[in-house]
Parts: sequence; C-alpha cells; structure tokens
Amino acid sequence: MRIRITSVAIVAILAVTAVGCSSDKGSDSKADTIKRTSPEASSAADNSGAAKDAGMPPKPTGAERDAVLATILDVNSKLIHDEDKAINAARNQCAALDGGATDPDHSAAQRFSYDGVTLTDDDGSHINRGLRKTLCPES
Repeated sequence: MRIRITSVAIVAILAVTAVGCSSDKGSDSKADTIKRTSPEASSAADNSGAAKDAGMPPKPTGAERDAVLATILDVNSKLIHDEDKAINAARNQCAALDGGATDPDHSAAQRFSYDGVTLTDDDGSHINRGLRKTLCPES
C-alpha cells in the first residue's frame, strides 16, 4: 500500500514539475497552470483516489464496517485488535478477489496472518466468503 501511495505521489510531483517546465506561452501563467493541476494531483494521492486506482473498495463505515469486522472476528478475535489494520487487509483482499488472484484463500490467509496469528487456507476461505457477503460482493 505504501508503494502505491508513494508511486502516485511521485507521479503527481513529476506531472506538476513537467507542467511547470513546459514552454507553453499561452495566456496562463506558470502559477495558474500549477494551481489547476494541484487539486487533481492531490486527489490522486489521497487514500480514496489511490483506493479506486488500486481496485480497492472504499473504507466501510457504520453497519458495513461492523459486518466486515464481524466476519474477521469470526475467524480469530485477535485480528480485530487493530480495527484499521483489519479493514485495510479486507480492502486489499477485495482487490485480490476482484483482480483474479490465483489462490485467493491462501492470499487471505497470508494477508490476515499478523500480530502473532497464523491462518490456514480454510480460514482464508472463511474470510473470503464473508467479504463477498459484505465489503466486496461479486459483480
């Protein structure tokens, strides 16, 4: 996730730099050009823009968030000690499911094996079924 955000930020900086260095002699000043491109660049670097680009669903809130956490809790209660970490893992797993992961159950088991908890592929399968019912239903 850090690599994606860092990559988006670098691309945004390069885009702004390229615009600032262009030899456009139109009516717009260099400052006006940078102002126009900055909101686009910053929105691409925020989490919601990066999430859309990465194929991840938006962060769930309210009842949807509770349902996702309940799915993860059903596998192992230690996994939701850090709720944000669990939600981010779920969003990443949705991207893997929707991206055609070759072994999604193993992927889920690996992605949710943290904080001293090691999951099996059966646990990963359970998480995937729950995510398909909550955060990322099949389309």
